[in-house]
Amino acid sequence: MTCLWRICSSSLLAIPVAAASLAGNILLFDSREGSQRKKKDYSGVVVWLDPVPGPPKLPLPRVFTIRQKDKRFVPHVLAIPTGSTVDFPNLDPIFHNAFSNFAGQPFDTGLYPPGGTQKIRFRRPGIVRVFCNIHASMSAVIAVLDTPYFATTERDGTFLIEGIPPGEYKLQVWHERATLETLDRLTRTVQLSSGEVTLPPLEISESGFVQTPHKNKYGREYPPEPSDKGAYPGGRQ
Repeated sequence: MTCLWRICSSSLLAIPVAAASLAGNILLFDSREGSQRKKKDYSGVVVWLDPVPGPPKLPLPRVFTIRQKDKRFVPHVLAIPTGSTVDFPNLDPIFHNAFSNFAGQPFDTGLYPPGGTQKIRFRRPGIVRVFCNIHASMSAVIAVLDTPYFATTERDGTFLIEGIPPGEYKLQVWHERATLETLDRLTRTVQLSSGEVTLPPLEISESGFVQTPHKNKYGREYPPEPSDKGAYPGGRQ
């Protein structure tokens, strides 16, 4: 059932009506992830607002960056508005090949060397799971959203969405280690007026989530990774 939260802040004859901002805090529990259980890392949860009714006007296309460094995608979770481009610079001393064959927008940068980069434009909304065709441990998520009103949580779980025109919105949340049923229960309608508003804490249980191993871009199991000995200072692999 969809809840209606009427959230208002007072303003004396403010003409024109000032933009609203929405702050909140996400709490994760029932996790098997070490960084969450030991360090209480609540980062990487995407929160966004869809206007009711109809989609908002999206901002002009922008370029975002996901770096490939130390055999990791940084940031691990990135939220962008539809139509934006993501730059994938390779800052490692080894080759990488970013790709996605999941729902959202399949793409393949191809294999490219240290110091190189590839850009991909994301033309439709969806959750895009990104991997490297060489290194099975590398993964990232791009949330492509049909709204400019979104945020990604910090390590302490806080988020802030600014510049929101007053009105009615559907609040939605996405977390990579939560089931769709869990996330659907967090969807609700909020009514915003001008000024900053803070939501009550939102709790996300990771119970029931099962991590599914992924295959390479050809749909096959990953072969053994090539040795990177000598590529990093001190012979680190």
